[in-house]
Amino acid sequence: MKKAQKGDQVSFNFIVRLDDGSVIDSTYDEVECETDHEVDSGPMQLTIGDGTFFTQVEQALVDMTEGATKNVVVPAEDAFGAYDPDQVFSLQRDQIPMDFTPEEGDLLELSAEDSDQAEVVKVLAVGDDEITLDANHPYAGQRLNCEIALEKILS
Repeated sequence: MKKAQKGDQVSFNFIVRLDDGSVIDSTYDEVECETDHEVDSGPMQLTIGDGTFFTQVEQALVDMTEGATKNVVVPAEDAFGAYDPDQVFSLQRDQIPMDFTPEEGDLLELSAEDSDQAEVVKVLAVGDDEITLDANHPYAGQRLNCEIALEKILS
């Protein structure tokens, strides 16, 4: 039976879980995720080694045969990075839009006046005069447990 190699185009399904078992992403329709899907349902296609997906997952696909499954751990540093306490900061209440009444856990999109790019931050705390925000990725500092299933070797 043919084994997938670096440079092969393949299709595969996956489920990504955090250490607590919560599913954060999946290509399977029937698997319920804690958050909105990041990818479309159905097998993902990639060329092994092109850097489309996490390096550990692409490396794990090498030598797999069609129908095979593997479990792969992606360390936090290689997933969404380590949690950076320097990404937590405070703003004065008058620096946020007047029509936004922040509550703990809310997401807020911030952009600099001279930039077209926005950054999504999470509201950590709300005080009378200021709010504390976290600009870390929601999964920063967490390793990912990926269950992969090679569906087809396309080339």
